[in-house]
Amino acid sequence: MNKEEILNALSELELDKNSYIVISDASLVLQGIIEKTLNIDLSCSTKFYNQIPWNTKIRAFLLGHKYHDAIEISDHLYYPKDMTYVDGYQCMNIEKCLEIKRRLNRKQDKKIIERLDLYLCSKDNYRYEKKLKGQGISLIAGVDEVGRGPLVGPVVAACVILPDKFDLEGLTDSKKLSEKKREQFYEKIKKQAISIGVGIIDEKKIDEINIYEATKLAMKEAISNCNIKPEHILIDAMPLNVNIPTTSIIKGDLKSITISAASVIAKVERDRMLLELDKKYPMYDFKNNKGYPTKKHLEAIEKYGILDDHRKSYKPISDYIQKQGL
Repeated sequence: MNKEEILNALSELELDKNSYIVISDASLVLQGIIEKTLNIDLSCSTKFYNQIPWNTKIRAFLLGHKYHDAIEISDHLYYPKDMTYVDGYQCMNIEKCLEIKRRLNRKQDKKIIERLDLYLCSKDNYRYEKKLKGQGISLIAGVDEVGRGPLVGPVVAACVILPDKFDLEGLTDSKKLSEKKREQFYEKIKKQAISIGVGIIDEKKIDEINIYEATKLAMKEAISNCNIKPEHILIDAMPLNVNIPTTSIIKGDLKSITISAASVIAKVERDRMLLELDKKYPMYDFKNNKGYPTKKHLEAIEKYGILDDHRKSYKPISDYIQKQGL
């Protein structure tokens, strides 16, 4: 059922709009978050439920669902903060829909949970921080890394603690920012942040322990290099075992302003290292590819060979070494 079909069905019910709430996926359809659903789920009080002449109303639900499958009885009928209005109908808002889906923890809801979370964070990328601050936690760090995929150079992580009223319009995942914008944000974050720590793990250690472990090591180093110990750490995707409470957030660099700040710091720090490497070896075009396997980079490897800075455990570097018998 799409939005029009749901509204038609609700109109057919001819019930007092203030006495029930559209909940679950039907609410998300009405708010334009998803396109359609199989069910219209409502919530109402027991008293209102018992007053409804269901035998004459059930046809509005279309798909043959009995009324007791479509109605949730609620003592408080939810609170105003949990509701929004669509065409005069009370609907469970997106925040509450996400909360309930997380609580139910159903496998089929995994994708929509991620979508709802990303949508809400696009409207307010301070959501995770606000929740922690509401619990009395003030020193919140964001941690992110840059450089897992390149063939050359280190993996770099940053840990950033921002002040309470930090606001930088347009701040998001560093990969989605232009180089000029990253540099501007980098300077503003450095100026305003309470504390910043950077962790750098070079290509030799990456080859020794693998990139996943090296990334965790860089993150831990970044945290330890902060001159103020955070009370809670928000981490982009990767779980991290440290003696500080952490929250691992998938696509955290898009959802959390603190992780976004860490992303910018890490990205600019690493890019500057690659610019220095480019001055020594301009034929590899590091100033543009930042160590990633572009056509020009790979052609340079074939023509000039590999550098000490290349990650020997990465393909095609390892293939080159084997082919050359190095």
